[in-house]
Amino acid sequence: MSTKDRVLAILETSEDFISGQLIASQLNVSRNSVWKAVNTLKDEGFQVASTTNKGYRLTQRTDSLNAAVILPLIHADIDVEVFSKIDSTNSEAKRRLNGSLDKDLLIVSDYQEEGRGRLGRAFYSPAETGVYFSLVLKDLDSKKDATLITTVAAVAVCKAIEKLTSLKPQIKWVNDIFLEGYKVGGILTEGIISLETQSIQSIVLGIGMNIVENPDLPETLQDLVGALFKEKGEISRNHLIAEIINQFYILYKNMDDKQYLDEYRKRCFILGKKVSFLDQKQLLEGLASGIDDTGALQIQLPDGSQRNLSYGEVSIKWRYES
Repeated sequence: MSTKDRVLAILETSEDFISGQLIASQLNVSRNSVWKAVNTLKDEGFQVASTTNKGYRLTQRTDSLNAAVILPLIHADIDVEVFSKIDSTNSEAKRRLNGSLDKDLLIVSDYQEEGRGRLGRAFYSPAETGVYFSLVLKDLDSKKDATLITTVAAVAVCKAIEKLTSLKPQIKWVNDIFLEGYKVGGILTEGIISLETQSIQSIVLGIGMNIVENPDLPETLQDLVGALFKEKGEISRNHLIAEIINQFYILYKNMDDKQYLDEYRKRCFILGKKVSFLDQKQLLEGLASGIDDTGALQIQLPDGSQRNLSYGEVSIKWRYES
């Protein structure tokens, strides 16, 4: 990472002025190197205030995705790579798994040409309005239930948004993030099987979030898809990505106690509501009554019987009530 990028990372995480000497000491470089880095940042359009005896401060944080900003905000020991454009962050993550990774890897892109959701559905991923990223868990802990990674991630996304904003996102079972009746995000978890052990060895966790409304949103999506905010500037995309990753690792580390399932249930807005679902081409209706410890959605059918719906088994159609 260049001195310029490291200086930017410090400025991004500092609310007040910070002296050139302190920055130089933290980075083990000269004050002149810091001065040159700040001038380069200014030339690149960053708004950096310089005051004698106080030092430097970003007066306006950039919304450009930057690994140098994201990485210092993440508490886990992982690598981060940022792309301006990519086919799919999940696809790139799986390509990286074909090689050699020293640690978990976060792939971030401003734009996806072929963003994907569950069941092969397209995920609309325009530039500058959202965050699209994939976390590679290169060595899945054999004690962790891989089928619950999506559940953990959904809670992590909600907790990160709640920490950084006043918003109250909700979850639509199993992998969608909603706000006020509109889908604002989705999660796609893919397992990589070891041919030797015939078990899941690695996980690619893909997350896409709509941060600001897109005026060019396709008409077919306008009644379904929303965003966290109407305009830019309400939240740093870099900070949101880092906080989601931090929340995920906290929950992932402790997922064996399954306390996160209570957090998931609390935010799952379809519980207590009537839902319809397709089962072997037959449309059935029932009451979404709960989520069991395997993450399955429990449906009470009109005849009094219960059906437990597992991942990938059905698609749910729901009725949103404000």
